[in-house]
Amino acid sequence: MPDFLTIDLLAKPLWMWLVFGGVVSALLAFDLGVLHRGSKEISTRESLLLSAFYITMGLAFGGWVWWSVSPQAGVEYLTGFVIEKSLSMDNIFVIAMIFGYFGIPRAYQYRVLFWGVLAVIVMRGVMIGVGAALVSQFGWLLWLFAAFLIATGVKMLLAADKAYDVSTNPVLKFMRRRFRVTDGLRGEAFVVRERDPRTGRLATAVTPLFLVLVLVNIADAVFAVDSVPAIFAVTTDTYIVFTSNIFAILGLRALYFALSAMIDRFAYLKYALASVLIFIGGKIVVADMLGIAKVPPAISLGATFAILAAGVAVSLWKTRHEPEAALPAPAKD
Repeated sequence: MPDFLTIDLLAKPLWMWLVFGGVVSALLAFDLGVLHRGSKEISTRESLLLSAFYITMGLAFGGWVWWSVSPQAGVEYLTGFVIEKSLSMDNIFVIAMIFGYFGIPRAYQYRVLFWGVLAVIVMRGVMIGVGAALVSQFGWLLWLFAAFLIATGVKMLLAADKAYDVSTNPVLKFMRRRFRVTDGLRGEAFVVRERDPRTGRLATAVTPLFLVLVLVNIADAVFAVDSVPAIFAVTTDTYIVFTSNIFAILGLRALYFALSAMIDRFAYLKYALASVLIFIGGKIVVADMLGIAKVPPAISLGATFAILAAGVAVSLWKTRHEPEAALPAPAKD
């Protein structure tokens, strides 16, 4: 192996980062360049298969981490993957409301989510890099993360039955004041040049699809504030934190299409997600009280699985007799 491939980068050799980058790049290229070259509606069956594929790839990468680094690193990766995948479920609820508010057809939703994921990769990379640097210098920040996670979990429990109102979003109000917005979709375009009906001159305008893209990215930034500290509470290994985050996010688009048609069946999952945040934050406090470095990753993984499984089971049982909610009517383009 060439010497430069063994250069240390954030406590891992360069070749490990290159393997991860190569796999993610190949998945993104295959996704957009082969599976979804043009705008088309994604069926529930296709989204389930694609979601299963991404989950399998994420688990396979975790197996590779187990083999190439250590069994403990493999368990930490899997725990981070499960936490991020589960917390992204709450993000799916918000994304569904944003698409419904604007009446975006399913054929155009995939493009928004794809470009959103590219922005997420960059955003998460910055947040995780900054977080890792701060935690390595100031160990007490983990206590701050714990308090934040517990407070966020309690807040989620208290607001679990409240729906997200897109119309009150301050960023949406700002964009509508500052930008010229078209009166409807223009295919899958985010920005267009067309004549201003008031002046008759060509002018640049953004489409509702652009507003959706911005709101989806802001929603992910907000959820990253929860999920990134949650994984740092499991491990401070930057490689494990980043790779588990990204592999969980890669399947978010497919998972959205799989669940959007039956999202009301998971009405009680938010309580489980809030409980996961409280557990993750609380275990840092418990570990310190017991005088141990941290709760073993296997216990964290098992408890997270149990809480989520209970949330899913209760949701499906409680809503078993309720009709599925109708999807929003698509907007005219």
